[in-house]
Amino acid sequence: MYEHEGEKYFVVDAHIALWDGRASNQKNIHGKQFIDCFYDYHKNLSPTDAVWDYDTYTYYGGQRLLKDLFEDGYVDHAIFQPAILGEFYRTGFGQTEEALELTRQNPGRLTYNHAWDPRFGEEGLKQLREDAGRMNLKGVKLYTAEWHGDSRGWKLDDPWSRRYLEECLELGIKNIHVHKGPTIRPLDRDAFDVADIDKVATDYTDLNFIVEHVGLPRLEDFCWIATQESNVYGGLAVAMPFIHTRPGYFAQILGELLYWIGEDKILFSSDYAIWTPKWLVEKFVDFQLPAGQSEYGPITVEQKKKILGLNAAALYDLDVPEELRLPTDAGDTDAEVAAGAKEAVAS
Repeated sequence: MYEHEGEKYFVVDAHIALWDGRASNQKNIHGKQFIDCFYDYHKNLSPTDAVWDYDTYTYYGGQRLLKDLFEDGYVDHAIFQPAILGEFYRTGFGQTEEALELTRQNPGRLTYNHAWDPRFGEEGLKQLREDAGRMNLKGVKLYTAEWHGDSRGWKLDDPWSRRYLEECLELGIKNIHVHKGPTIRPLDRDAFDVADIDKVATDYTDLNFIVEHVGLPRLEDFCWIATQESNVYGGLAVAMPFIHTRPGYFAQILGELLYWIGEDKILFSSDYAIWTPKWLVEKFVDFQLPAGQSEYGPITVEQKKKILGLNAAALYDLDVPEELRLPTDAGDTDAEVAAGAKEAVAS
């Protein structure tokens, strides 16, 4: 919980990871390229006092994660969104078993989402069913630019992908997080294109599609899709650190999102450990659109509370303490849930 100027904010970090990018885990040069690219984002977009040394960055471990998020970072709940990258790393980039065990040890604070890849066909579907039960999955994180053999990407509307989305519906996995953002070396930029979101969001209206990184650098494409598809949301990972290095650019991103899709469909994410949530939360609560961008209007405390945590809490059925909810009219069921109630109060 973050408190500032008499206001209390329930914080959900909707995109975190626990990774191992050390040389001992790298299969090939591409593993080094990937973690080096991550580190460049980290050191170039973070405040100086928030930059880690390279060795710590490649593997920081679960206890560091708990401290950075929950002791220092104001986070009330966080959601793992792993990248597997089995072509680049021996045990995968995201550390599945370590993150899953950490989630089991901290059930009120952590949610673990896993991944699937439609190129694994029937075997992958079988694995998804096993993972859903063992991991109690409420969501998945998909990486459409991940390599697999000779393939360097896939699309959400591919026939096999549709099979997996249908299986998610059967298994009750409703939150489909998809990396649709800046390229990461050595992955291919075009494999992150947002166009396939439009197709599946129309066809699978009972699933929520959370577009991580709000489609950057294709923000306009994303906004035009998300404004017409009620089940498409925007995750602010990667957009958030520009609040420090390029506040005018961040204001443009946030202003466009508020204009097109509204405050109910935007989710705060630090993208830990690329960045740490403490300074992002502090700067976001203080942030206001500059006068030169007044066409967007001021950002209200209520909007910030929704973005920082209440929207993700609603998607993941998290119970928000009553003092951290937004006031609602009695009997307005949808508003009560959106304000932070796990279940609407009976009238």
